[in-house]
Amino acid sequence: MSLPEPVIVDVEGFVAFTIAILLLFVGKEITQRSTLLRQYSIPEPVIGGFICAATVALLYYGFGRQVNFALEARDVLLLYFFAGIGLQADLKTLIKGGRPLFILLFLASSFIVLQNLLGMGVATAFGMDPKAGLLSGSISLTGGVGTTLAWAPTFVEDLGIENALELGVASNTVGLIAACVIGGPIAKYLIQRHKVQPSGDTDLDIGVRHDADQRTQLTYYGVLWAWLWLNVTLILGYSLNESLEEAGVRLPMFVSCLLAGILVGNLGRFMTRKREVRWEEQGTLGLALISDICLGMFLTMALMGLQLWELEGLLGYISVVMGLQITLSVLFTVLLVYRLMGRNYDSVVVSAGFGGITLGSTATAIVNMTAVTQQYGASHQAFIIVPLVCGFFIDIVNALVIGFFVGL
Repeated sequence: MSLPEPVIVDVEGFVAFTIAILLLFVGKEITQRSTLLRQYSIPEPVIGGFICAATVALLYYGFGRQVNFALEARDVLLLYFFAGIGLQADLKTLIKGGRPLFILLFLASSFIVLQNLLGMGVATAFGMDPKAGLLSGSISLTGGVGTTLAWAPTFVEDLGIENALELGVASNTVGLIAACVIGGPIAKYLIQRHKVQPSGDTDLDIGVRHDADQRTQLTYYGVLWAWLWLNVTLILGYSLNESLEEAGVRLPMFVSCLLAGILVGNLGRFMTRKREVRWEEQGTLGLALISDICLGMFLTMALMGLQLWELEGLLGYISVVMGLQITLSVLFTVLLVYRLMGRNYDSVVVSAGFGGITLGSTATAIVNMTAVTQQYGASHQAFIIVPLVCGFFIDIVNALVIGFFVGL
């Protein structure tokens, strides 16, 4: 028996943004009160976002109301976040991270192939077109919603897979949820299993440690200084993105903002290296605060937008294929990523973010790593190489691999 057509309830952008603030408060409060959530480094935005997604699903099934949030602000928050990452990135650390970056790219590229082979195998077992399994492989998981939307017409028009979009969106929904919760437990397991010594470095790239001294000084000028340079970086990022598009090079906007931040931040440090800048230290604290808030708000709003009823009709296939994809991601991370990335604390943090690369999104990878570093200490190298790999290089590799499998 099918449900009657739901009544559409549209929540406009300002109200949706305000709800996201409230949900982030809820997530932070619950996390602060739960030792278990902190021990397993479950990201704070996940709690409030899940509560919202579950409430929206209850309204849909119980009261026939389909709530749609206007989430335009979500994408701007992501740009602010990556601009902040770039501004804090030291080129010396970036150069030092060259070899790990290529190792991580190799690992992620290899996983894409395994991910697609698994998806095609499960689709075959369910009597479906094997290529439909690509929609539960790297198209929706490594690629995300954007890649799913881009490839769906090809699968519908050229391959005759009519429910291509539904398959991709459903797989992405489950993958995003899983990616949010596996990073922290993986990090805790690796630290305990291999007796890894955490860095204990309180100078975090994003946020502050859970046990940090709450009396840390943050002034009006520090926040204003940070906000100014974030806006300057975004302006440069937009200009860089437009110039690259005119040259025939297409990059996600957040990657352009990340590169602009690296340029602005390192140029600023070079120009002021011999003299003290009045607000430099406060500006660093301001950047950490603004970046933390923007990332938390972004993920909260991303989870708010989940429409769980889209899994209907695909539950059996999605349950099996995503159960196997999540298992593959965890085993690959624990057995290969941690070992090949150096068997140290940096490799633990990268491992926490690897599920975001393979199952969720760049932001999911970063929020998992942020939760881990808030618990155990900073990992500056991880916060450089992971955004570059999953925000830029892996998209190119993914497009080539998908094209190869589609053309078989």
